[in-house]
Amino acid sequence: MRSHTRRTPSHSARKAWKQEISNLIRGASGGFLFGIPLLYTMEVWWIGSFAEPSQMLVSLLTNFVVVFLLIRTEGFRTTVNAKLLDALMDSVKTLAIGAVCTALVLVLLREITLTTSINEAVGKIVFESAPFSLGVAVANSVLSGDRNQGTNGQNHSSSQSTKAEINATLADIGATLIGSLFIAFTIAPTEEVPMLVSAMTPPWLLATIAASLLISYGIVFVSGLTNQAKRYQHEGLFQQPMSETVIAYLVSLMAAALMLWFFHQLSPEDPWTVWLSHAIVLGLPATIGGAAGRIVV
Repeated sequence: MRSHTRRTPSHSARKAWKQEISNLIRGASGGFLFGIPLLYTMEVWWIGSFAEPSQMLVSLLTNFVVVFLLIRTEGFRTTVNAKLLDALMDSVKTLAIGAVCTALVLVLLREITLTTSINEAVGKIVFESAPFSLGVAVANSVLSGDRNQGTNGQNHSSSQSTKAEINATLADIGATLIGSLFIAFTIAPTEEVPMLVSAMTPPWLLATIAASLLISYGIVFVSGLTNQAKRYQHEGLFQQPMSETVIAYLVSLMAAALMLWFFHQLSPEDPWTVWLSHAIVLGLPATIGGAAGRIVV
């Protein structure tokens, strides 16, 4: 009788899948860093809404050529000098990552709903995903770091002073604020934030909070971008990954509210619910910027 043995994935196969997932997360993180500001631009929404299929095709082909050239140099993978066929496949995958991430954010922002026509939805995704795809393509060459970097760093004694921890925490808060301002400052004075808030119900605001936290955690602790290894060794009062992500989000949320107040989008007379909803919507790009700030500290 033939014996049936249960095959388990080999170590090399598991390692390959783990590396592939890491590549995808790193690419998506690069896409968010490059593409999130354009997702808050109503002019691009309108262009996508009224674009003809021929215009979408030209835009898609142009984006593909640029992405292909970037990947031939050094794409979102950790390998370089990709072969022609591999570069073509990675270019298609890059466009797919950009399109999926763009579609998810547009759904989250209620710019694509069940009532949106197919032509309008595809147009918005095609035009909005262009910078997203570029961010995916250059994620490795511009942003990636060595995961093993700093793993053999200096050992710190248990008697390290609280002052050093406070300084490290203040450095993180400062980096989060700078990154938040860098990404969200040009979005705050526009009419896009009130427009998006008007279409959001409390469940969608909660979903935006969850997405902000998830993307921030992925950029800093999962994607393998610059200085990621140092984050696990960084000192401070809130330096566990989950607590750091939450604290950084609250800092970004406060920065978003202050930016909206600075540009007279909010006033002290507005109820707290208005402040909160506006801050949550602007908090998504602010949180992504804050994550970018922390990985370069």
